[in-house]
Amino acid sequence: MIKKILITFSLLYLAAIWLAYQPQYLPVYIPIYVPGYISVLSAITFLMYAWDKRQAKRSSHKKVNRTPERTLQLLALFGGWPGALLAQQLLCHKSQKRRFIVVLWLCIVVNVAGILSLFFLVG
Repeated sequence: MIKKILITFSLLYLAAIWLAYQPQYLPVYIPIYVPGYISVLSAITFLMYAWDKRQAKRSSHKKVNRTPERTLQLLALFGGWPGALLAQQLLCHKSQKRRFIVVLWLCIVVNVAGILSLFFLVG
């Protein structure tokens, strides 16, 4: 149940970002590339999680290079958190490490607060 809620939350956020940036709602001073940036970075973040999951499975057989947790967290912080949350739920990757989950949710709070401030404080 919680998995479906988190997946829905990520997808609704992406949809809301695109809907909020329709020309009739867009103030002149807010750049239009924000929804595209968040969507592309989310896709890249999802792919990085998938790659790390693949490498994690291979690491039981031989030594492989893994994606550092800091890299995954920075991608989430810079706006790719919807992809990170989707990957965490769909791929079951990095979903058991409590410290990692706390940092991911801090990134989500920072990003959502930043977007909301664009619309309510500046607009």
